[in-house]
Amino acid sequence: MVKVALSGACGHVGTVLRRELPKHGIDLRSSVGLEAAPALHAGEDLTHGDLRDAAAVDALLQGVDVLIHMAGTSIERPLQEIIDNNLIALHAVYEGARRNGVKRVVFASSNHAFGMYGADVKLRSDAAYRPDGLYGLSKVWGEAMARMYWDKHGIEGICLRIGTTKDCPPEDFRQLSTWMGAKDLVALALRCIEAPVDFAVVWGISDNDRAYYDLSEGNRIGFAPQQNAEDFAPEILARPNHMNAVARRFQGGEFVTLDYTPPEARPGAQHAR
Repeated sequence: MVKVALSGACGHVGTVLRRELPKHGIDLRSSVGLEAAPALHAGEDLTHGDLRDAAAVDALLQGVDVLIHMAGTSIERPLQEIIDNNLIALHAVYEGARRNGVKRVVFASSNHAFGMYGADVKLRSDAAYRPDGLYGLSKVWGEAMARMYWDKHGIEGICLRIGTTKDCPPEDFRQLSTWMGAKDLVALALRCIEAPVDFAVVWGISDNDRAYYDLSEGNRIGFAPQQNAEDFAPEILARPNHMNAVARRFQGGEFVTLDYTPPEARPGAQHAR
């Protein structure tokens, strides 16, 4: 039986996977964060600790075949926090994968690595990166690291460009494009564990009518989402859209507005008038 490790098991995505994957026969070990957490069921295999620490990484990865890496900072934060959790810790995890003979790492990338594209653009999987902040920029680093560790060390890599994933329906207009339902999330994780692939990138969203991404091109792991945010559109569209003009313009939504320089305040703007 394949042994699977899950980091970030108490986050939005990790909580769903920690609960649901064992129901599908997955032998799962979960890292629950810096401190210990109660088990969800008798005999649950849990670890905790700082993933920048080799001992904590080894405790998670010893005897593991596949790591689903969901740990890290998942919102826009100061640079040092992003560096510590999304760059240094990620490197420590990959080095731990090398030490422990982990065959595959599934990396939680993000739609925010592409957030500066316009909301009217449909992206293919080979689209150039356009991160909307430090968080999105860290996911560019992560995807490049996954590629390097396959090319240089033979560790298979799948980068999941996750949209908006919570164990609940979409909550606003933007999520009609970026939402991934819990059932699709679990199906995606199972394909990541089982698919015969060396390196791949996958849009981590449901089969949404308003998707920012071209799902018609398919993906290398055979993930076929079944849910659709459009089922919730009448209720969402009946409510006011509270996003400002900048957030509505770009795929990254509110993330774009953080520390955003409007065109009229940018260098050269005065001379262009």
